[in-house]
Amino acid sequence: MTVFETLQTICDSPNIPWKNIIIGFSAGQFLFETYISYRQYKSLSSNKLPAVLENEIDQETFEKSEAYSKAKIRFSIVSDLYALIQKIAFVKFDLFPRLWHLGNKVSTILPVQYRAVSTIAQSLWFLLVLSNISTVAELPFSYYSHFVLEEKFGFNKTTMKIWITDMIKSTLLGVAIGGPILYGFLKIFDLFETNFLWYVCLFLLVVQILAMTLIPVYIMPLFNTFTPLEDGELKQSIEKLAKQVGFPLDKIFVIDGSKRSSHSNAYFTGLPFTSKRIVLFDTLVNSNSVEEITAVLAHEIGHWQKNHVLNMVVFSQLHTCAIFSLFTSVYRNISFYETFGFVIDATETTIPEVAIPTKVFTTGFPIIIGFMLFNDLLTPLECSMQFAMSLLSRIQEYQADAYAKGLGFSKNLCRALIDLQIKNLSTMNVDSLYSAYHYSHPTLAERLTALGYVSEKKKA
Repeated sequence: MTVFETLQTICDSPNIPWKNIIIGFSAGQFLFETYISYRQYKSLSSNKLPAVLENEIDQETFEKSEAYSKAKIRFSIVSDLYALIQKIAFVKFDLFPRLWHLGNKVSTILPVQYRAVSTIAQSLWFLLVLSNISTVAELPFSYYSHFVLEEKFGFNKTTMKIWITDMIKSTLLGVAIGGPILYGFLKIFDLFETNFLWYVCLFLLVVQILAMTLIPVYIMPLFNTFTPLEDGELKQSIEKLAKQVGFPLDKIFVIDGSKRSSHSNAYFTGLPFTSKRIVLFDTLVNSNSVEEITAVLAHEIGHWQKNHVLNMVVFSQLHTCAIFSLFTSVYRNISFYETFGFVIDATETTIPEVAIPTKVFTTGFPIIIGFMLFNDLLTPLECSMQFAMSLLSRIQEYQADAYAKGLGFSKNLCRALIDLQIKNLSTMNVDSLYSAYHYSHPTLAERLTALGYVSEKKKA
């Protein structure tokens, strides 16, 4: 008997309190994340800049940055508490079978070929209902984030029209693209009940590669306007840098990020075997010098030169394979599903004629719900994994910075990072545990120190 078969046997027991385990893990995650948020909140009250920033950030900007960071932490704690309450309600009150039943009922208003007559169809209808309910439930937080928090600190440029149309576009794309992907995902379990692992991993790898290739070209332009960078000094500087390091640059675009926010950024897209695109936010182009922008792009090209994108794809796939290997222990666990209100392979195969049943009879395993609940069981492991992924990402950022420094862009990269820190009101003081868990980038002070930055001026 293999390790996973042994796990299947151990886990398939009606005596295991699955609900209490998931609630306990979820509450534990909330308490841990709230604790490190509290540590970070305390660090924001130090009223003292890191030494390397003392001559770079004026007191007014520093205080505004601290206020902005505190407001975001308070908001995150409230939104996390709301998410925890939702999760507990779903588990405690058997809302999964209720929504499964509701999805089936909604499908009956459509022609026969679109009704939930199979487990896969039932899963798709369930997810459609769940996603729409989740969207509505998250509206107050989305509104507050854009029109209260970001507005208060002068970042929000999103209009009500853009906010609403973004939600409509996202919903339609979720159905048009997410539906077929989920169908393919579930079909693999239907075709390969006992040996699905490698097929699922291969399928998700293909989906990930297609997403990284097609989303920048076809999906993102649905939300923003991508304008080719005009001929001039900046374009010449970028093209010169690309030629110098052998970066296979395809196109350079300026994105109208200012229509939603005054935050600045720049990035490149493309895998080793696809075209490379550099994207600059208009807020960056309009406020930074040619030398600073070129330095930022030298950093981004450093990610390409070090194969960071490909490395993260490999890491992500190893993570995915590990998750689905463990999933084999519960995906056909009858007692596991029955704990959450599903009666598997019951002789009574039709849904009881009640408005909202607390138990649903089904002849197939609701795999998608099993996977959602299984992810809740992995909460302790995923918290640990977040530390590892943040660490790996920060190492890559240091390497990209070092690459730009090696090209002679150290000074201008430091100036650009400081300027972005000021404009984005990014956090100046960061607790070490909070940073290790949440930050994919080193703090500004850490990056400047690693680059050997020495201030040349004194701020008032």
